[in-house]
Amino acid sequence: MAGVPFDQRDGDIWLDGNFVPWGDAKLHVLSHGLHYASCVFEGERAYEGKIFKSAEHTTRLHASASVLGFEIPFTEAQINEAKEALLKRQNLTNAYVRAFAWRGSEMMGVSAQHNTIHTAIAAWDWPSYFKPEERLKGIRLDMATYRRPDPRTAPYKAKAAGLYMICTLSKHEAESKGYADALMLDWRGQVAEATGANVFFIKDGKIHTPTPDCFLDGITRRTVIGLAKAQGLEVIERVIMPEELSDFEQCFLTGTAAEVTPVSEIGPYNFQVGAITQSLMEAYDATVRGGVAAQQVAAV
Repeated sequence: MAGVPFDQRDGDIWLDGNFVPWGDAKLHVLSHGLHYASCVFEGERAYEGKIFKSAEHTTRLHASASVLGFEIPFTEAQINEAKEALLKRQNLTNAYVRAFAWRGSEMMGVSAQHNTIHTAIAAWDWPSYFKPEERLKGIRLDMATYRRPDPRTAPYKAKAAGLYMICTLSKHEAESKGYADALMLDWRGQVAEATGANVFFIKDGKIHTPTPDCFLDGITRRTVIGLAKAQGLEVIERVIMPEELSDFEQCFLTGTAAEVTPVSEIGPYNFQVGAITQSLMEAYDATVRGGVAAQQVAAV
C-alpha cells in the first residue's frame, strides 16, 4: 500500500460521527482549515490491536483545539471509542492512527468564529518512519535553515497543522541533500528538535535533552524519559547549544512515528549507536506491546 495515494485507499474513515467510504471522506476546497491552518491533529500507533496511550493523545487533541479557539464536538470518550472501532473495522492490528479536527467552510477569511468544527479519524498500515536499514545504523540529520519560533509568536503547546510548515520545508531540504531529517534550532539558537520528533543526547552515561519551552513536549518523549529513569539513568533537561554536539557520544530521536531512532550524524557531528540507545529502543518496543518495561515505566 506504500505507493497508493492517500485519497485512493480502501476501507472507511470516521468522519463527524459516522463511518464513510475512504474515497468519500472529503472537505470543500474553501475550508478554513486548508487556507488558514485552523486544524489540529494527533499521530498515534496501534500495536497488536491496541493504540498506545490513546486517551493521552485524545486529551492533547482537545487541548490543542482549545488553544486554537475552538471546541471539538465529540467527547474524549467518543473519540477513543471511535478509534478502537475504526481499527476493528479496518482489520488493523499494527497501524498508524490519525485523529484531527478543523474549521469548515461557512466563513472564508482570517476570522471564522462560526464555522462548523469537523472531526475525522483515519487508520492505515504504516511501518517505521525511517528506512529500517537507516534506523539500525543511525540516521543522518542536516542542520535546518528554519528555526522554532519564539513562543510569543506561535502556540507551541498545540499540535497544530500550521506549526509544521517550517518542518516540511526543513525535511524536504534535508532529503534533497541525502539526509533523512533535519535538526532545528530555536529562535535563540539553541537545539530544539527534529522536524517531527524530539531529540536526546548521551554523554558519560547521562541523557541530555532540550527543555521543551518552545516546542511540543512529546508523549513518546515523556514515555522514554520514564523508561530511562526506570533503568536508573539520569535525564537532564536543559539548554543545549549546537557547539556542544561534538561532546556527545550518542544521539536518538523519539516520536510516535519515529519511535526511538538512533542518529549517527548531525551535520559535521558523528555519534555511535551505543548500548544506552539500544536498551531504550528495546524498552520502548516492549512498552508499546505491553511487556515488562511497560510495568516499570508505569511505576516511575
